Amino acid sequence: MATFDTPEIVASLRAVRQQWRESQKRALEPGGREFPSREALNHIVENLKGALFPLRLGPPDLYPEGEDFYVGTTLETALHGLLDQVRLELKYVARQQTGRDADVEAQALQVTRALAAELPRIRTLLDSDVLAAYQGDPAARSVDEVLLCYPGVLAIIHHRLAHKLYLLGLPLLARIIAELSHSQTGIDIHPGAHIGAGFFIDHGTGVVIGETAVIGQRVRLYQAVTLGAKRFSADSDGTLHKGLARHPIVEDDVVIYAGATVLGRITIGKGATIGGNVWLTHSVAPGSHITQAVHRHDTHAEPVAA
Repeated sequence: MATFDTPEIVASLRAVRQQWRESQKRALEPGGREFPSREALNHIVENLKGALFPLRLGPPDLYPEGEDFYVGTTLETALHGLLDQVRLELKYVARQQTGRDADVEAQALQVTRALAAELPRIRTLLDSDVLAAYQGDPAARSVDEVLLCYPGVLAIIHHRLAHKLYLLGLPLLARIIAELSHSQTGIDIHPGAHIGAGFFIDHGTGVVIGETAVIGQRVRLYQAVTLGAKRFSADSDGTLHKGLARHPIVEDDVVIYAGATVLGRITIGKGATIGGNVWLTHSVAPGSHITQAVHRHDTHAEPVAA
């Protein structure tokens, strides 16, 4: 029977963990888990998706007469689970700021209730996204097919939930939810991005939308589109400035075709069309049609970042 030096490895791993915690000035976890759980949040989001679309994303044996009961019980489970995760993030932040566990129970409950109250509005937004996908893709046979199958729709469901948590001051929970979708779809939407109604990502793989991007209504993106930052500003010691507006503004009714890279705090005017593989670092007037041939002279030496 094979043997391993398990006790020695355990001791070495403990030493490495301790070294990391000391270097980060991080206290030992106070009596339990310190951070939110990806596994728990994945289960919570699945329940919220079922509550939002019970007959499509809920259980296979659900019938219309049981919808309200299912939605009610599923929401209770999801929201109590979310409350636990919200509490973990708020306590973590409090410890980082004050060095102790603050009483965050009231704040956690308030935030969770705020997310719950937003669910009808989120469902309305998602209905507009599903309809935009159906109307924008000639291959789509029904809105049900779009909801069940399209990765862009899955990504925007996650984003609508994550963005609300981001606005409520829970960036870690929001980012975990966004990354759960990213891992499934290959679509990377930062939860800070503002996205209007009727948003459609066709095909989707490789799309990147940065934190400070602002996207209007009825915007359509195709695969491998990047709405990224042109450059980062930093202090003299090289520390990056956080939170600055550095991603594009995309106005209503814009279409951006596959492989286009749009960088910096520029504005793509209402109704503009950006062709495939275009590299764009300056603003575009409303109604413009920008193609790769027009922009061959643009440099490709700029760094791309999300």
